[in-house]
Amino acid sequence: MDYQDILYERIGPVARISHNRPQKRNAQGRQLLEELDHAVVHADRDPEIRVIVLAGVGDHFSAGHDLKEGVVARPNPTVEERFDYELEHFYDYCLRIYDTSKPTIAQVQGACIAAGFMVANMCDLMVAADDASFSDPTAHTLGAAAVEMLIHPYVLGLRKAKEFLFTGQRLSAMDGLELGMVNRVVPRAQLEAETLQLAERIAAAPPFALRILKRSLNRTREAQGFRTALQAHFDTHQLSHTSFEYNKVREERKKAQASGKTSFGRSDPSG
Repeated sequence: MDYQDILYERIGPVARISHNRPQKRNAQGRQLLEELDHAVVHADRDPEIRVIVLAGVGDHFSAGHDLKEGVVARPNPTVEERFDYELEHFYDYCLRIYDTSKPTIAQVQGACIAAGFMVANMCDLMVAADDASFSDPTAHTLGAAAVEMLIHPYVLGLRKAKEFLFTGQRLSAMDGLELGMVNRVVPRAQLEAETLQLAERIAAAPPFALRILKRSLNRTREAQGFRTALQAHFDTHQLSHTSFEYNKVREERKKAQASGKTSFGRSDPSG
């Protein structure tokens, strides 16, 4: 596949798949998401690949969903249309990252916002640059119930996840390390090298052993109702789109974007 919005690199036994819209702060449009999903499935099926790294080209990992594109491409979706689109592109695509048979590592720098946070935290491990920051201001900026994939309690702990989502405030890379969401924090200049070194160390293990070990580890969450909880939140997220608050914010966002006054929404790293 001739990718336009992602960069696929094969580095020995490692596949590095990068968001590649740096001019848009790696906001996730439909094409990027479809290419990302295709690349993840391809890497998972490639017998020569043993570890998959998800990254971002430029200053930021990802500023989240491309809300401007959504307003233009899907200006007035029905409940059914939104449900089906978000189920496929946001929920199912994320689960395919989580369900890969091979270890995955998120390589994060700069802003990792909302849907960017969601994608990065589908990975098994995370290496963050010292300039990385994490946020999900969805309740504040959109009036919606977080993002489609409520991974937050599992990577932050319940109380911190509540504070994170209720306030919409940022977490630093060091905050993420202290909470156990981030495995390593490294200087920005060393991010690629440190992540690749970790990936190559993992790739040195027998692949079938890693495959079945990952299955066992993921089943720990499954036994605790992980997937059921994710499914329940996805439905709650869809319900939140029908609220008066959400639709009021949505109309305000449309007007602001039409006037060119603001980049309003989840895809703004300053939000």
